[in-house]
Amino acid sequence: MDVDGVALEEGEAIDWIVFNRPQAANAFSAAVLEQFSALVKDRQTRGAPVLGIRGNGRGFSSGMDLGEYSATSGPTSDVLRLSSYVERWLDLWRHPKPVIVAVHGYCIGVGAQLASFADIVVVADDAVISEPTIPIGGGFIAPTWASHVGSRRAKEFAFLPGNRIDGRTAAEWGWANCAVPASELIACCESLAERIKLVPPAVLTMKKRSINRAMEAAGFHAALSAVAESDALLHLEPEVSSIRNRLKGEDLKAVVKDYAGESSQEIFRRHRVGAENHDRGDKRVADSD
Repeated sequence: MDVDGVALEEGEAIDWIVFNRPQAANAFSAAVLEQFSALVKDRQTRGAPVLGIRGNGRGFSSGMDLGEYSATSGPTSDVLRLSSYVERWLDLWRHPKPVIVAVHGYCIGVGAQLASFADIVVVADDAVISEPTIPIGGGFIAPTWASHVGSRRAKEFAFLPGNRIDGRTAAEWGWANCAVPASELIACCESLAERIKLVPPAVLTMKKRSINRAMEAAGFHAALSAVAESDALLHLEPEVSSIRNRLKGEDLKAVVKDYAGESSQEIFRRHRVGAENHDRGDKRVADSD
């Protein structure tokens, strides 16, 4: 079944909800989100014991559909729109079944935010998880990362425009459970589901609820309480409004070019290599004396 860019693939151990809008880089339009939420709710009482989410095409999702995003008319509608994203992702958090997200290719912005609400995340080792390159939002995505990777890494990821990490790093940080070769991604998730399905559904539900309660007691829900309002407020800032006006009047690639650059991990790597080369040079000089 494929409706409005979202497909359902049913199986014995895992039912897959598949973002199937590759021509638009699996961007989240209003129609995609409505169908996604309908399928998530439908699978609460039907189908396989595990719910999986993945993307079709070159990547998982490019995040928000910028065409619809720029059409936002005012701060109240902006808050409602952003709040609806969080509520949709919380449906995964509250879902009675284990939710596995499989990430390949690109996973940008709210696409990565969605994955943060899953129970298990498996990534392709060459996947690229990234912040939006154009800095027109803030305080909406990063708080959902902090619970998984800690505050410093969440800030590192959030502060650089278009910052990105690969799948291996995502697993090292704790954002993902494991990174596997892209060719093994779906098979890995399905192997997990085959083992999970041996556990009675009621046991799985209560295990999930108890772990969620521990996370909520540690502040997970509190971190989400004002993310929509803070992001919508930021959209009214003159500097942000100026960037949004550029998006309306200029070619997207030209705007992106102004903010594109090294990731934090590339900067760290460059300076580590530079220091190592400097140390080797000093050693050669010392050896020649």
